[in-house]
Amino acid sequence: MAHESSLDVLINLSQDKVDDAGRLLAQLSTQRREAQGQLNTLDGYRSDYTQRLQDTTENGVTASNYHNFRHFIATLDEAISQQNRIIAQIDTRIEIGRQQWHDEKRRLNSYETLRSRQLRQLQTREQRREQRSSDEAAANLYRRLRQSH
Repeated sequence: MAHESSLDVLINLSQDKVDDAGRLLAQLSTQRREAQGQLNTLDGYRSDYTQRLQDTTENGVTASNYHNFRHFIATLDEAISQQNRIIAQIDTRIEIGRQQWHDEKRRLNSYETLRSRQLRQLQTREQRREQRSSDEAAANLYRRLRQSH
């Protein structure tokens, strides 16, 4: 019985690790969606300001205003680059997290397979024991019946 108990402890610990890995993946997925939303917002700002710059230059713009637009667009470009790096880092963490979840799930499945095998072996032993008892009872009954005749 101690074997079963320790196996159950391993299964519970492994299940906890699978759950933790799943929660981490969910958090990373949320971070990824938020980061992508921020990137989309930055891309939208860049498009708007690029269009404003184009509209302004068609109507004539001072050098100072042109420089301010270009500087702001360059700042947006840097923010977009940084956001892309953040997304790439999150994607890497997601991939590592997926692998970790798969590893933990595989380990849990192994423990559960061991437990199933152990239960089958116990059932087989119990069935054999019951069969021996039944055979012994039948043999005893047969002997008693033969002796009484």
